[in-house]
Amino acid sequence: MELKYLGTAAYEGFPGLFCECEACKMAESKGGKNIRTRTSMLINKDTLIDFSPDAYLHKLKYNLNLAKVRHFVITHSHSDHFNPLDLMARCEGNYAHFDAENKGSVVEVYGNDKVKACLDQAIQIEFGGNQSFIGYTQVVPFTTYEVGTLKVTPLLAQHQTDEQSLIYLIEEDGKTLLYGNDTGIFPEETFEYLKTVKLDVVSLDCTHGAKHRGGYGHLGLESCVEVKERLLEIGSATENTTFILTHFSHNGGLCHEDLEKQAKPYQFVVSYDGMELAL
Repeated sequence: MELKYLGTAAYEGFPGLFCECEACKMAESKGGKNIRTRTSMLINKDTLIDFSPDAYLHKLKYNLNLAKVRHFVITHSHSDHFNPLDLMARCEGNYAHFDAENKGSVVEVYGNDKVKACLDQAIQIEFGGNQSFIGYTQVVPFTTYEVGTLKVTPLLAQHQTDEQSLIYLIEEDGKTLLYGNDTGIFPEETFEYLKTVKLDVVSLDCTHGAKHRGGYGHLGLESCVEVKERLLEIGSATENTTFILTHFSHNGGLCHEDLEKQAKPYQFVVSYDGMELAL
């Protein structure tokens, strides 16, 4: 399984879109790994976890062939995680005129009912409700789906009260990733499910950086430590499991090197835009 972190920031980006705080000024000054776009992960070149409003930038920056992406696995409907209007450009009239392999192919979107509603609205705006290039699977938590070569299981997140937000367990060839963006400490049902799973990589939301424990809906470093300890306690994780932090906000107040210093004692890897990992 090949993983690429395309974006590693929260809603505002980092530096923030309209922000002049000290953290944003520092990120702008230092550049490099301190410049973070909105969150998304590419798996095996054909699957995107979340479809960021920065997808076009990711295409240009990393020379991606997004025509190869057939599966869009969405955590929830917030605009930094799902940008359905840009997905309308996947229609045959806008792409693949010279690509016989992909011409006319259908992509599949996976998500909850609110993601479906956002997608339907975009289709209505652009095509009057009629289209033939997108399929939709409304996923059920704790049910496993065949997504290309991957096995994908949605698990419950703790993110908001008006939407069933999800994190995802992703498996291929005996290797397992837990993708845990936009959640506080996992609900008990999720920990219970994970008791029977062996995790190779755990990617955790760290929106609050090291500044806060993290309340409902997001994690900070302290609460990421709690999640790690719980996964070790129930046997899902071992000393060989790689724990990665991502989805950072300028509100956490720390740039990349400072985050690394804070995370090092807990053996967390701090992700950055463009980071790659092979399982």
